[in-house]
Amino acid sequence: MTAFYRPLGEDTFRSTEHTVGPWGPDSQHLGPPSALLVRALMARRPTFARVTFEVLGPVPVAELTVSTSVERPGRSVELLSASLSHEGRVVLTARAWHIVGSDTTAVAGGDVTGMAPPSSAVPMEIPDFWSGGYLAAVEWLSVSGGIFTPGDAQVWARPRVAVVDGFEPSPLERLFSVVDSASGVSSRVDIRKWYAINTDLTVHLHRQPVGEWVGMDARTTIGPDGTGLATSTVHDVEGPVGTTAQALFVRER
Repeated sequence: MTAFYRPLGEDTFRSTEHTVGPWGPDSQHLGPPSALLVRALMARRPTFARVTFEVLGPVPVAELTVSTSVERPGRSVELLSASLSHEGRVVLTARAWHIVGSDTTAVAGGDVTGMAPPSSAVPMEIPDFWSGGYLAAVEWLSVSGGIFTPGDAQVWARPRVAVVDGFEPSPLERLFSVVDSASGVSSRVDIRKWYAINTDLTVHLHRQPVGEWVGMDARTTIGPDGTGLATSTVHDVEGPVGTTAQALFVRER
């Protein structure tokens, strides 16, 4: 299986061409590095209720180093952190809340309506000007809208490659490989003419995902002063699993 990263050591990874994002051949889409940090955090705790990423700069398509720590230990809840560095400079951080599981079946509820299943969706059209890299490393299906159709969208995505070469990705890794794309699938601008870059990503999960497919019911709002907000309800084939939010830097190229 091909992968977003090849391991060079316990905490060091070489980025592959599958990580390349829309802003240039030397910078990554945020999906793969987000999944790489979550994979490292899962080595400490297996589940998360919330993960927030702060983008401190472009993530280069290069050799990267991952580090993790426990910021707030506890028996019921713990706050974990992780960072991704290139040549000693931190380019992406993550902070994750782990909540110890318990049986709340008797009071479970409040889900929004599920999305139409992947079997009812159609392949999303990919234009020639961005047809490789990360976009080609993910299978995209459209229920409505999509990356190059401005406005709200419902999209299913399934990574075609592993996060790290030689290791089968977990459902949580698959989810974090693609949910940063919520701002892309619901974009209201032409990325050839406008920048619409997220400065962060926050993912809240009310249950852990299952399976290979990740659904995003996404929408983007752009204000009059250069900022925007992208949000989505995230689904697996069994229904909603959580939500995402991204602040956007919006500028004409």
